Amino acid sequence: MIKAPPTPIPLRIVSLIPSATEIVAALGYESALVGRSHECDFPLSVQTLPVCTAPRFNPYGTSREIHDRVTELLQSALSVYEVNIERLAELQPTHIITQAQCEVCAASLAEVEKAVACGLATQPQVISLQPQVLADVWADLEQVAIALNPMVGSVHAARAIDGLQQRLQRCSQPLETPPPHPTVACIEWTDPLMAAGNWVPELVTLAGGHSLFGKVGQHSPWLQWDDLLTADPDRIIMMPCGYDLAQTQQAAEQLSQDPRWAKLKAVQDYQVYLTDGNQYFNRPGPRLIDSLEILAEILQPETYEATGGKSYAMTAWKLFSL
Repeated sequence: MIKAPPTPIPLRIVSLIPSATEIVAALGYESALVGRSHECDFPLSVQTLPVCTAPRFNPYGTSREIHDRVTELLQSALSVYEVNIERLAELQPTHIITQAQCEVCAASLAEVEKAVACGLATQPQVISLQPQVLADVWADLEQVAIALNPMVGSVHAARAIDGLQQRLQRCSQPLETPPPHPTVACIEWTDPLMAAGNWVPELVTLAGGHSLFGKVGQHSPWLQWDDLLTADPDRIIMMPCGYDLAQTQQAAEQLSQDPRWAKLKAVQDYQVYLTDGNQYFNRPGPRLIDSLEILAEILQPETYEATGGKSYAMTAWKLFSL
């Protein structure tokens, strides 16, 4: 007698990083999500899921205050975020998705592995993502898809990646203007100053700009005021990590109190832009293509509009001047 194949265990996914939550949704497995991090908020429907992480610091305050709190935790060899082991045990996930890229961004791989080893009777599969450039996001889509469904995961990933790459081509190809390209400073933190690295310089180039300071595939570097003044960028695009538009505007207003701010050409030419870095640029997932489109609208608005591109003005970014 031929035995029937075993019934597959239903997927129960806990995502502990916003970009992974968006990857799961893009692959068609949103209904299998049973838990999320405190920062996962897109798609909107995931906000009803149980929260499995929390920051170990007060996330409210000025840029300097938040920086000092996080630095103190790291210097004390403490994790910036804690994982709720009891909640994970209740949810009984088959898969947990986390990251090994940045201790400040989300619960670390080490913290998750510790929680799983100590508090869960059945061991879920832990998927760790570590994207540095745009190609890594495509690889993450495939990695997650295969882990969730080894039989057809690669097909699901290929379909999702193809759609994103088509949008990328539509956005970047018409914007291949001859040099000189506008010089761009992308600011990931305001006090102390930090430039955006990893995938952001790559997106700036695709959108028709020349990125200053940050290097493709390298972590975001600290930025000195003197270097910013010397480079004197044509555009300044602010995308503080974890900040929405309102918080970015507050940070920009504080930054503009420095007397050196008014000396910058981008400030004098009204070419400073505030973006929702939390929803877009800081999340290495499918919406990095939205981020590319935002950059294209900022850097080459007339060309972008002529291609029929979606306008993000006043929803994802706005012009800033004082």
